[in-house]
Amino acid sequence: MDNLLIMPKGKSIHNVLENEILRILSERLRSILSKTDINWSYLQEIRLRVNEPFIIIYCNKEYFVSEDGRIRDTRRMAVVVTVADVNDTLEYISNYSLYAYEDDIRQGFITIQGGHRIGLAGKVILENDNIKCVRHISFINIRVSHEIKGCSHKVMPFISLKSEIAHTLIISPPRCGKTTLLRDIIRSLSDGSDLLPGMTVGVVDERSEIGACYKGVPQNDIGIRTDILDGCPKAHGMLMLIRSMSPQVIAVDELGGYKDIEAVYDVINCGCKIIATIHGNSVDDIKTRPGIRKLIDERVFERYIVLHGARRPGEVQAIFDGRGSVIYGGDKFVN
Repeated sequence: MDNLLIMPKGKSIHNVLENEILRILSERLRSILSKTDINWSYLQEIRLRVNEPFIIIYCNKEYFVSEDGRIRDTRRMAVVVTVADVNDTLEYISNYSLYAYEDDIRQGFITIQGGHRIGLAGKVILENDNIKCVRHISFINIRVSHEIKGCSHKVMPFISLKSEIAHTLIISPPRCGKTTLLRDIIRSLSDGSDLLPGMTVGVVDERSEIGACYKGVPQNDIGIRTDILDGCPKAHGMLMLIRSMSPQVIAVDELGGYKDIEAVYDVINCGCKIIATIHGNSVDDIKTRPGIRKLIDERVFERYIVLHGARRPGEVQAIFDGRGSVIYGGDKFVN
């Protein structure tokens, strides 16, 4: 399996990532995972569930981890996660101050130094139909943050229109690199390149995955002309950025409901460019959603970038223009 992977050029980056992840695991799990012979640049998730197998998502595939550090396709001989493993991991994640993260936990996740997002689940306590807190946390999902600088180089010529960029929608199934690609597009636009001068970019980072802010400071390189609203709902954030930061481009991850769609119209009506992502397998797939269908029918987006992870995350399957014509790979979609 390892022969199929491309080792990262920067060994130091590999080591930093390994250290950032290992230090937040319980000592037992840390010892086990440190024995694995994996390329840490391809580790995507670590799943801890009390009384269930120790699982990692690696190279877009699920593996079970055994006591000797081997990764296996079946759960036989897999390490079983204990209550102590989860509790100790929570202590390390929060630096022994879990109460200080109550607001984050109510949202279901904590973002830690390095930009890694820790999803949490357990007993939800309600107060007046609002989430007061989460107790007895028994499930942890560590989503490993990756920066791949330069991964947008191949798509930039397709979304550049003379001295401007095209309204662009990135379509991707889960874990196929859409946020990684979006982040690098933001960095490229913000810093400038041979194709385009640097632009002011406003980012609404609702789930703290793009900039991965830690105490207000982005952990990922998102460029010198980028401003972030961290943890803010997309629909509110897009309007706030227009009013306050005068962006030339607004970028958001995972468009969803009607409020998001309405905000997209506000962005383009104000003369800003929009770059967004959405979960889906194809343009035809996302057209089944009424709000998105309206954007497609009205040709709001001038470029559609479709990703897939059949061979490796972030691979571009096709790029279409606003009329549905193929400008890279793929087949024409019906518009």
